[in-house]
Amino acid sequence: MSRGASVLAVATASPPHAVAQPELRAFARRFFADAFPAIDRLLPAFDNSGIDERQMASPLEWFDHPHSFAEKNEVYRRSALEMSQRAGAEALRRAELKPEEIAALVFVSTTGIATPSLDSYLVQLLGLSRATARVPLWGLGCAGGAAGLARAADLVRALGRPVLLIAAEVCSATFVHGDRSKSNLIATALFGDGAAAVVLVPGDEGLRIVASHSHLIDDSEDIMGWTLEPQGLRVRFARSIPNLVRDIVPGFTLAAAAAAHVSPAEIEHYVLHPGGTKVLAAYEAALAVPRARIESAYAVLREHGNMSSPTLLFVLERFMRETPRSGAAGLMLGLGPGFAAEAVMFRW
Repeated sequence: MSRGASVLAVATASPPHAVAQPELRAFARRFFADAFPAIDRLLPAFDNSGIDERQMASPLEWFDHPHSFAEKNEVYRRSALEMSQRAGAEALRRAELKPEEIAALVFVSTTGIATPSLDSYLVQLLGLSRATARVPLWGLGCAGGAAGLARAADLVRALGRPVLLIAAEVCSATFVHGDRSKSNLIATALFGDGAAAVVLVPGDEGLRIVASHSHLIDDSEDIMGWTLEPQGLRVRFARSIPNLVRDIVPGFTLAAAAAAHVSPAEIEHYVLHPGGTKVLAAYEAALAVPRARIESAYAVLREHGNMSSPTLLFVLERFMRETPRSGAAGLMLGLGPGFAAEAVMFRW
């Protein structure tokens, strides 16, 4: 349909346990020492992460002990709901909308499982109409922020009514105590917990969503994802991700810009998922943009770490707060399991 869709408000929420990066470095040195006799050669992953602090659902001592999948999943369920409720309520307040005005709720998450899905609880906790259309999206990982925003915009255009998007992850609840792999060590250096909520409305009042674009790479499922084991969801990701960013982002950006009927040269704003400093450096090279143009992504990484799907929305909140509105074209971009790239073209 011809109706437009705009972001009217964004709000974020973090769990209560703030942990400084040096504390996590010390934990990793102790925890992984038996598996890696030359552990000190791996610890620069913490020093060079670009992260000062992360927020987690559980205190650091929780990770010293093994926990069953059921125990960890309950941590996920409780924390994701609590953060989602806070972020959702604040987004509605900032948008000056009543809960019953929301036509649909898109809920994005990857770090735990629940049936009924957590959006069913959020309808009740946020006081939304019980006729609200619920759209749970699972398994998108770090691409979930951009993909969720694109699907929410599609719903706004189709329904002509406001839509609420919530992305929530408790990455810390996926920590597998028995996993002494390099992937788990790197995950320990990068991932935090958080939730974000976005209110989208018809029209051009806020940040205007112009188009979206997706690209899935065939036979790439081993690059990033979960392996389900008795202890729960075990992280897997390849060292090749920064190289993939450099390889696929230039062509993908051309296609995303074409979907919005703009040239890449017109793109002035970049809202990027900060997967890590190497990923951000790869974006700088692939997009030929200086660091100053994507400083909001570096700032979110520094203050919160990589929280998977909500991270891009944390960057969006900061971008909208700090960037004067000029009507210029912008690109939101995240990459995640699939292996897939998800983009949203906008004007702000």
